[in-house]
Amino acid sequence: MDDTPHAPVPTAPLDRLPWAGTSIFTVMSALATRHRAINLGQGFPDFDCDPSLQQAVTAAMRAGHNQYAAMPGVPALRERIVDKVAAVHGHRYDVEREVTVTAGATQAIMAAVVALAGPGDEVIVLEPCYDSYQPAIDLAGATAVRVPLDAARDYAVDWDRVHAAITPRSRLLIINFPHNPTGQVLDAADLAALEAIVERTGITVLSDEVYEHIVFDGRDHQGVARSPLLAARSVLVSSFGKTLHTTGWKVGYACAPAALSEMIRKVHQFMVFAVSTPMQHAIAAYLADARPWRELPAFYQRKRDRFCAALAGSRFRLLPSRGTYFVLADYSRISDAPEEAFAQQLIERHGVAAIPVSAFYREPFDNRVVRFCFAKRDETLDAAVEKLLQI
Repeated sequence: MDDTPHAPVPTAPLDRLPWAGTSIFTVMSALATRHRAINLGQGFPDFDCDPSLQQAVTAAMRAGHNQYAAMPGVPALRERIVDKVAAVHGHRYDVEREVTVTAGATQAIMAAVVALAGPGDEVIVLEPCYDSYQPAIDLAGATAVRVPLDAARDYAVDWDRVHAAITPRSRLLIINFPHNPTGQVLDAADLAALEAIVERTGITVLSDEVYEHIVFDGRDHQGVARSPLLAARSVLVSSFGKTLHTTGWKVGYACAPAALSEMIRKVHQFMVFAVSTPMQHAIAAYLADARPWRELPAFYQRKRDRFCAALAGSRFRLLPSRGTYFVLADYSRISDAPEEAFAQQLIERHGVAAIPVSAFYREPFDNRVVRFCFAKRDETLDAAVEKLLQI
C-alpha cells in the first residue's frame, strides 16, 4: 500500500451562468466607440441631469451624509417614494415596512427573484424580456417559463397564454411595462386581465416599472399599485435612473407588502447592504418638487416625435412607441440579414448603433427588427437621422 500523501485534486469552479457572455449592450457600445458611431443602442441619455440635483449631492456630502445609509434606505427618500406612488396610483405603501431602496432596478429584481423563488419553482417571463431576468432566475435555482408577446399585434400580451403557462410550480410572474424593448404599455383591460389571473392562481407578480413616467399620448401608466388586489400580491420595482437622467447613480427601489418586503430585505442586505447615502439624500431633497417626473412624458414625447417624424421618409418601418425612450424599427425593406449582423453593419457601414431585438430572446429569434434609443440631445438625433435616411 502506498501511504505517500497526495495533494488534493483541484476542482473546477462552478459556473452558475454557463450560457452568459458579454451583454449585447456592451458589445454594441464598444463597436460604436471603435467606429465612432452615433450610439442609439444602449439605453442611457447623452445629456446631463439637472444641475440643481448635482448641487444637492454636494450639499448632502458637505452635510456629512457620507457613511452607511439605513439598510432599507434613507427615510426621507422612502417617504418621497411613498408620496409619489400615492400621487400616481392612489396606493400608499408603509414607509417603514414596504419600501426598500436598492442599487438600481436590476439589483431590486435580483433580490426579489432570489428571495421569492427557488429550486423547483417556475418563474413566468414575457418575451422579449430584459436580459437580467434570466440570470436572476438561474441564480435562484428556479426555471424560467417564457411566454411570447404577440409581435403581430405590436407585442401585445396574450393573457390567455400567460394563464395557461401557470402551473402549481409557478412562483412568480415577471412583467415589464412600459416595455423594454418594444415600447408597449398596458391599458385598463390588461390590468383587469392580470387581476383575474392573480385572483385565480395566487401567483405573485414582480412588476418592472422603470419607465413608469415615460408614457405618451395622454395615456396613464397602468402599474400594479393602481389595483388594490395587485398591490397586495406584487413587488413594484422602479428606478430614479430613468426618471432623473441619472442611470450611473444606480438608485432604484422595490415596493411590496410587508411580508414580501421582509424576505427581499434579507437578500438585499447581503447583496449591497445599503445604497449611496449622499445620492439618496439628494434625490429626496430634489423630489420635494414633483415637476421633474410630472414633466417627463412631454419631454420624451417631443424627442420621440422628432425622431420618428424625421425617419418617416426612410426605408425603416417604425413600430408604435407608446412608452419608454425606445422605438423599434423593422428593416425588412433594407436587408435580409439577421438582426445582430444588421446591427453590426449599421455601425460599421452607416455610423449608427442600434440593438437587435433578437438579443431579448433566449432561443434564436429573428424578426428583422432593431431598437433605437431616442434619449439623446436633439443634435444627436438629427445627426443619426441624416445617416439613417441615406440607407
